Amino acid sequence: MAWDIRGKTVLITGASSGIGFHAALDLAKLGARVAMVGRDPVRSEAAARELRTRTGSKDVSLFLCDFASQAAVRQLADAFRASYDRLDVLVNNAGGVNKTRTITVDGIETTFAVNHLASFLLTNLLLDLLPPREARIVTVASVGHQQGTLNFDDIGFERGYSLMRAYSRSKLANVLFSNELARRLAGTGVTSNSLHPGAVDTRIWSGAPLWAKPLIQLVFRRFFISAAQGGSYVVRLAAQPELSTVSGKYFDKANMTAPSALAADAALARRLWDVSVMMLRESLKCEV
Repeated sequence: MAWDIRGKTVLITGASSGIGFHAALDLAKLGARVAMVGRDPVRSEAAARELRTRTGSKDVSLFLCDFASQAAVRQLADAFRASYDRLDVLVNNAGGVNKTRTITVDGIETTFAVNHLASFLLTNLLLDLLPPREARIVTVASVGHQQGTLNFDDIGFERGYSLMRAYSRSKLANVLFSNELARRLAGTGVTSNSLHPGAVDTRIWSGAPLWAKPLIQLVFRRFFISAAQGGSYVVRLAAQPELSTVSGKYFDKANMTAPSALAADAALARRLWDVSVMMLRESLKCEV
C-alpha cells in the first residue's frame, strides 16, 4: 500500500511527457496535489489538460521553465512559492542530450547545466518549503552514470565533447548530488535518493544525431520499458511507506543497488557541491 500521499504537494520537473508525465499521472490518481513543470508551452499545457481529464483532479498546476537558464529556474522557484506554502515531494526529472556542444546563456555546457545544475539550484531554492519528517527528494539519474567521469578542469568538455560523455557526466553528477544532499539533510527526516528508472524510449533522445536514432531503435528497443513503467519506479520512491527513512541510496528500477565507485565517493560529492555553487551566477538563498 502506498504512503498516504493524499493532499500532499508534489513538484515534478520534465512532466510534459515520458516518465515525468506518467509519474505525475499516477501521483494525481493517488490524490496528490501535482505541480507539473515543462518547457514547451503548447506540449506542457496539453499534458496538464490530459492529466486533469484522466484523473478528474482539480489539484493539478503547471509551471513553465527553461532549465538552460538559471534566471528561469529562480523564476520557477518564486512562482511555486507564490502558489504553495509547502512541498512534500520534489522529483528532479528534467533532462536532455545534445549532439553537439552548446553553451547556455550563463556560459555553461548545456547538458551539465540542464541535467545537473538546474536541479541543484531548484532543490536548494525550495528546501525550506520541505517539511521535516516524511518529505522526499527524488532525482532521476541513469545507469549511464557508470560511464561518467568528472574533470573539474574541463567540466564543460571544451575538449573531447561527445553526446554520451556529456550525458554520462551529468548523470554521475545527479547521483553525487543526491548522495551529498542526503548527508546534509541527515537527521531532518527529509530523504534524498536517486534512481535509474530503466531504459525508456522517451523524448530525451530527440537530441541524438540522426545517424544514431535508427541504431538506438534497432539495438536497444528490446531493452526499453514503457514510460508508464519507468514512471512507476519514480512513484515508488516518492510514495512507498517502507522507503520513508531510506536516504542517500541509488535504485535501479525498484532495486536498491550500489552505484559506481565514483558515484559513491563522498569527497568527490562534496567537491561537486562546492563547484556547483561557484557555477551559479548568484549566491543561493537557501543553501544547505
